Amino acid sequence: MKASFDLSIYPLHQDFEKPIKDFIRKLRQSGFVIKENPLSTQIYGDFTEIMNWLTEHLDDTLSNQDHCVVTLKILKGDRSGYQPFKD
Repeated sequence: MKASFDLSIYPLHQDFEKPIKDFIRKLRQSGFVIKENPLSTQIYGDFTEIMNWLTEHLDDTLSNQDHCVVTLKILKGDRSGYQPFKD
């Protein structure tokens, strides 16, 4: 099943950028279709493959943080081609 994921990571400490950048570098090498913006990262592809990848790599990321918030939204279907409507 194809799925679309919206992911944000919020390390709750002064040096918050490094763990985010490290995670995104790994994600870029995953082979999934990704779109990055300043607020979140979208991941598109097979639901099970992405969930397996996230389980492994989020565990690594969270294990190295004292306090960290992760938000994840999942939508069934590949919405990578979404175009906003124009008035």
